[in-house]
Amino acid sequence: MADIKYYDVILKPVITEKSMAAMGEKKYTFLVHTDATKSQVKEAVEKMFAGTKVKSVNTMNCEGKKKRRGMVVGRTAKTKKAIVQLTADSKDIEIFEGL
Repeated sequence: MADIKYYDVILKPVITEKSMAAMGEKKYTFLVHTDATKSQVKEAVEKMFAGTKVKSVNTMNCEGKKKRRGMVVGRTAKTKKAIVQLTADSKDIEIFEGL
């Protein structure tokens, strides 16, 4: 397994209607490195966003979609999503404030 630093774990936030609705329950969705573990995601969120305390992390592996170009069939890249649940007394994540 590769040595992943905490700043390499979180790639970008996932902005969808479903993830925006979950923010009311202090659940935030991120696209994360495919080799990252739940404990690495927890550490990365707590270090990158000051004042946050993670209650739980749920991860899901998403296979790449099949794409065709003529007769050649290929796949897009695999991705991994993490849904991070913060504790009740935790501070909110600022990047989602204006959305």
